[in-house]
Amino acid sequence: MPRATEQLRDERFARLVSEAAACHRCSMMCDRRPVLSEKNGPTNARILFIGEAPGRHGADQTRVPFSGDQSGRNFARLLASTGLERDRIFITNAVLCNPRKPSGANRRPTAREIANCSDFLRRQIETIDPTIVVTLGRVALAALGRIEYHRFSLREHVGRICHWNGRLLVPLYHPSPQVLISHRTEREQMRDYRAIGRALRSCGEDR
Repeated sequence: MPRATEQLRDERFARLVSEAAACHRCSMMCDRRPVLSEKNGPTNARILFIGEAPGRHGADQTRVPFSGDQSGRNFARLLASTGLERDRIFITNAVLCNPRKPSGANRRPTAREIANCSDFLRRQIETIDPTIVVTLGRVALAALGRIEYHRFSLREHVGRICHWNGRLLVPLYHPSPQVLISHRTEREQMRDYRAIGRALRSCGEDR
């Protein structure tokens, strides 16, 4: 199926941004603003990255996914190792608003919050229509399963090229400081990120 025209994609994306801004499905996040705008990346991107949720000190303030905090800085280094430029990719999250504890600290989004945002994620993927989807962490990989069922796990499929919903899928670890310390070193993650280049080559795309 041919990709939508640029104008049609932009119109669909603008509607999606407006709907997300008006959303009040999550009672604990009604006072938050979703991180979804033209700052996420171009609507004609061939690669779409999905994280967990905006960080309190990062995207929730900068309005740009994976920026302004340590996870964002880690992601920038890992992305640079692939030779990809940020302005050629689209980045979003399984949950568009920042989930936080009463203390103000970041927390993992609940299953209900992920479910509430699932339709927004599905429509972003349909609108951007990427050739390659890259998930960053377990939450993002599981969120894809709500859109189209899969059996992929981060432990078994990290850094591998998988087929999901008519696209190539590359599961990767989240670039948070905690993951780098306890689960996957930066050197290991850079090796994992090479799968993105392999995926590009396999579908005849350049960087």
